[in-house]
Amino acid sequence: MAEEVEMDSARKRYEFKKTLEKLGEKEGSGTELISIYIPPDKQIYDVTAQLRDEFGQCANIKSKQTRTNVQSAISSILSRLKYYNRPPERGMAIFCGNIKLGGDKTDLDCTIIEPPDVVPLYIYRCSSKFELEPLQQMLVEKEVYGLIVIDRRESYLGFLRGNRIEPMSGVTSTVPGKQRKGGQSAMRFQRLRLIAINEYYKKVGDRATDIFLAEPDFFERFKGVLIGGPTPTKEEFYEGDFLHHELKKRVIGLFDVAYTNESGLTELVDNASDALRGVEVMKEKIIMDRFFKELVKDDGLSSYGEESVRKNLEIGAVDTLLLSGNLRKSRLRLRCQSCDYQREETVLVKPGKRMSDLDFGICPKCSAPVYMEEEIDIVDELTELADSSSTNVMIISDDFEEGAMLFNAFGGIAAILRYRTGY
Repeated sequence: MAEEVEMDSARKRYEFKKTLEKLGEKEGSGTELISIYIPPDKQIYDVTAQLRDEFGQCANIKSKQTRTNVQSAISSILSRLKYYNRPPERGMAIFCGNIKLGGDKTDLDCTIIEPPDVVPLYIYRCSSKFELEPLQQMLVEKEVYGLIVIDRRESYLGFLRGNRIEPMSGVTSTVPGKQRKGGQSAMRFQRLRLIAINEYYKKVGDRATDIFLAEPDFFERFKGVLIGGPTPTKEEFYEGDFLHHELKKRVIGLFDVAYTNESGLTELVDNASDALRGVEVMKEKIIMDRFFKELVKDDGLSSYGEESVRKNLEIGAVDTLLLSGNLRKSRLRLRCQSCDYQREETVLVKPGKRMSDLDFGICPKCSAPVYMEEEIDIVDELTELADSSSTNVMIISDDFEEGAMLFNAFGGIAAILRYRTGY
């Protein structure tokens, strides 16, 4: 049940992100595109009253075409708001206006979104582009972790934001080595070395304060700090009075890492896998590691590429389907206008392009034109195939190395199999 909830959440996030991308590509001829954000506590009749007032104000617009287009958009929004007595639980966002299709062609487009988070403010805006910033902010990961890797030579700090490791800043040390120069007493050299170590730790702690406490909504979103490094350096740093008290009480654990530069942040997250078991990045890394282990075996249970994975799904051989969150492809069903010829093919969805505008050629049987009968997002199509055989589905972000490899090296489609099939 928990896996189903997580999958549902990942699918909703994928669909939400894809919808915002499509809205971001749309453009009007002038300030004709209307964006409205309605919080859950806003009265619908207040919104409709403003829209009717705006409709009247449109008479002052000099351009007849712009005036007509804005009034058409307002009328379309008003007709849709009739079905709402009150806003949804988290509010709603409405995007409406005449979209440029190329040449002199336009099309009235109206989209209503019930967002994943609460709409905080009422916004009414007219522009040549839809106002998407409030919704895009909802894609930002809510849980944030601070990362510190440190030894006596250098240290590096960064964030773990959901699936993404974000390096921030490094600190270099001026601590002298253990070999003292001639003429120095051992006690004096050791005392100077301890002072330098203390100053270095203090510098790292101050940098952590500057970076981590500056995080927006720190007390709500910042979930903890992971510290990595060799023994005893990380213990000395943690046990000393170097971290801000708000950071120190959020330390999740200390972990051994070999590197204390930028690459050490990834090693720290990997080594802290047990502590981060509930974080999405670890779930995705674990399943991707499992796929790569199967991939290198001579008799491994792995499959990749659309054709191979599709055949394995059709015979129920897939245990876990791995799909990149960056997949932007559609599965098309094409049919001849005159005879019974039909075929299916997968095409890349290009920004600003509609599938119905593509030329699908002519029928090889009767030479009549071929038209598109159906279009379905490839993630939806493959997920439906997976559901028919109780296959687990994971949508993998490309915000970490293994996730990026799934998209770049394997076309964004891979699978872990139940048994070998030869496909």
